[in-house]
Amino acid sequence: MHVASCTVYDPPADLEGAFADRVRAHLRARLHLAPLLHQKLAAMPLDLGHPVWTEAGEVDLAWHVRGERLKRPGSMKQLEARVAQLHAETLDRERPLWQCTVFEGLAGGKVAMYFKVHHAALDGQAGVQLAHAMMDLGPESREVPPPHARRARDPGKRKLLGELFSNSAAQYLKLARSMPDVVRAVAGHARELGDKLAHPRALGEQLLAPKTRFNGQIGARRAFATLSLPLDRAKAIGAACGVTLNDVLMATVSGALVRYLKRHRALPRRSLVAAVPFSLRGGDLAAAGNQVTMLPATLATDRREPGARLAAIHAGMNALKAATTDLRTLIPTDFPSLGAPWLFGGLARLFERTRLAGRIPLPANLVVSNVPGPPVPLYLAGARMRAYYPVSIVVHGLALNLTVHSYDGALDVGVVACPDNVPDLPDLMDDVREAFAELGTVAAAALAPARRSPERGAVAKRKPPRARRTAPRSAARRDVR
Repeated sequence: MHVASCTVYDPPADLEGAFADRVRAHLRARLHLAPLLHQKLAAMPLDLGHPVWTEAGEVDLAWHVRGERLKRPGSMKQLEARVAQLHAETLDRERPLWQCTVFEGLAGGKVAMYFKVHHAALDGQAGVQLAHAMMDLGPESREVPPPHARRARDPGKRKLLGELFSNSAAQYLKLARSMPDVVRAVAGHARELGDKLAHPRALGEQLLAPKTRFNGQIGARRAFATLSLPLDRAKAIGAACGVTLNDVLMATVSGALVRYLKRHRALPRRSLVAAVPFSLRGGDLAAAGNQVTMLPATLATDRREPGARLAAIHAGMNALKAATTDLRTLIPTDFPSLGAPWLFGGLARLFERTRLAGRIPLPANLVVSNVPGPPVPLYLAGARMRAYYPVSIVVHGLALNLTVHSYDGALDVGVVACPDNVPDLPDLMDDVREAFAELGTVAAAALAPARRSPERGAVAKRKPPRARRTAPRSAARRDVR
């Protein structure tokens, strides 16, 4: 359950020695800017509640920052394969929940870094804020406040239990106070809910996604692949078609999945559904932690034409936003944790052992996420970052995750999958490229001169004006003959 990034850099012009050493020195001076880098978990006695964050003291940067050299030729495929291996390894719960590997030996003299943090510590937006704290806007490192002394802190069992019961009481009180708003919100949709419950089969199809190869048990291995798309081209497609950038990305994924599943003769009749992260953050965007939930969004894979898919996705996303914006403050970001590790740990083990992920229908087929990033170049320890590829999470039942991060004029796409479910991930990446190019064709057609037919209301091409006749009709006919 860790999220990560795979970033590629131009090495600093004055680099001497290993870049990993330079990264360690850079991070050592900035650990205090991000608490998650110097805090670790303290378990509750008897696992009665969730662990709490506590000061770790000195951080062993030799363990947290490691260096590797890729074998020749140092291709992106080699880097992706190594990142996939590292992403399958769990983090040490006795240390701060992050680790990075610095790679040298890439083609063209470039360097790269794989940086992972547990998802309990941050979501995508908080990850962007963390990157801003650790990065610079130029090759010269900016001045930062001096670090303060940190000592390991053992809160003690008595204090932990006291915090558990007091926090749980506060959380129950918070939930109780929110109940009137929840009741009013549900009452406002009572008629709509009643109509849906009157047709359970249709409601089931609306709430549950069709079964695909992505919806099954996952194994311990991971597959990872990357690509970059031009941001200005994606924006131009959105502007030409009257949709958002996120709609374009969703339609690109939809078109790729249609190609991929058709090739495997496994495209369901009903539309695939994407689980889309929905931020619950208020005004404090810099706060660490995970403040995100998942909502289902149609991918309109039941539409044959790419333009029709794009229009359906746009309408579906608008409806989803309208339905959830008012409920943002009603969705809790904190729950009473008394006994939660026993309950949810047991449920998770039961879900895995019974292999229910491959047997029951789920609300979504895959995860699709779009994280806005900085439009300007960033630097790490004097090295200019050229690409930022997200490396996200797959879980039982959702064996495919496609995350997009915009950076410096590009849309950097990182796709994580379980190779047991998606053994041909490079083919899917080719499908993504083709689907994006296909949307470019749709945009070009939308920009072509057109007029609306008064009879059918359809868009038709303008006819060229008729040339004025300069010869008698009989002469014209002789010329044609």
